[in-house]
Amino acid sequence: MTNLGDTALRRRRCAGDPMREFDRLPPCLRQWLTQAALPWSPASCRRIWRAARAEGASVADVLARLDRAERKAMSKARREPV
Repeated sequence: MTNLGDTALRRRRCAGDPMREFDRLPPCLRQWLTQAALPWSPASCRRIWRAARAEGASVADVLARLDRAERKAMSKARREPV
């Protein structure tokens, strides 16, 4: 097993430096990412963060949106054959 866990989700190659991208995230988003159950990329988290903040969502609302996205992805991974 790898650090990606036992999931049927597609794996993608990273473009750029993921650690530098991680360091540029807001502290609360970095904290969420370190506790995430799935291997999120900093770029995908930033995309969700920016879209939600542009809509006027609070920090708590954005983190809740990320939680929902993660649950949805985990649900999808359980349904797909490994």
